[in-house]
Amino acid sequence: MATRAAHGAERLTWLGHATVLLEVGGVRLLTDPVLRERIAHLRRQVPVPDLDPEVPPDAVLISHGHRDHLDVPTLRRLRAAPLALVPRGLGSIVSAATRGDVMELRAGDALQVGGAHVTAVPAVHDGRRSPRGKAADTLGFVVRGRRTVYFAGDTEPFAAMADLAPLDIALLPIWGWGPTLGDGHMDPTEAASTLPALRPRIAVPIHWGTLYPVGMSRYRPGPLEDPPHAFVRAAATTAPEVEIRVLAPGEGFPLP
Repeated sequence: MATRAAHGAERLTWLGHATVLLEVGGVRLLTDPVLRERIAHLRRQVPVPDLDPEVPPDAVLISHGHRDHLDVPTLRRLRAAPLALVPRGLGSIVSAATRGDVMELRAGDALQVGGAHVTAVPAVHDGRRSPRGKAADTLGFVVRGRRTVYFAGDTEPFAAMADLAPLDIALLPIWGWGPTLGDGHMDPTEAASTLPALRPRIAVPIHWGTLYPVGMSRYRPGPLEDPPHAFVRAAATTAPEVEIRVLAPGEGFPLP
């Protein structure tokens, strides 16, 4: 269960897939919220963590339009009316799902959310809602409170990652939801290859082990369990000075 950080403390909690609760700068930010048992043909392989209804998120950060990142039913279930920060082209979809304000951002846009400074940064990924849908941007986010956290969303490695350094925490996608990966994703080795450019103190692998196509886990369970171990091994070679923290869904830690 996600718990609220002590007053003045900063904390992150991985809730599965690309959903992370960031408690930074006195506010609660929720990335790519997907908190359901099933999304179309994808079934959640781990329990859905609870969010304390008495302390709802102050804002949600949406990286792109794919349904495993922008889940309309989850947005509708969030209590209160959090601010939604979304890539350009997705404002109308999110506005229909939330009572809160919605702001479309481009890479480079920045704003203050309470005591947290949020900057939209580039990502290399097809952000359309569907393969034949209208164009929409894809973003990552850098959140600065007393500590600096990079949420990559979905992306391939790109040269401008070096412009984000140095970081305290990097939340890096290392897989997906099936037995193979398409363009715009990083496997464990590719994710580890970004560490020398990003220069985080701590890297947390996300986007693995949560969602899987219905029925497939019975005969192809490997991708659910192998990616974080492969990431740890690769990171030991590419950036041995970076601490790797592999979390279970619902697990977190105070930002050091």
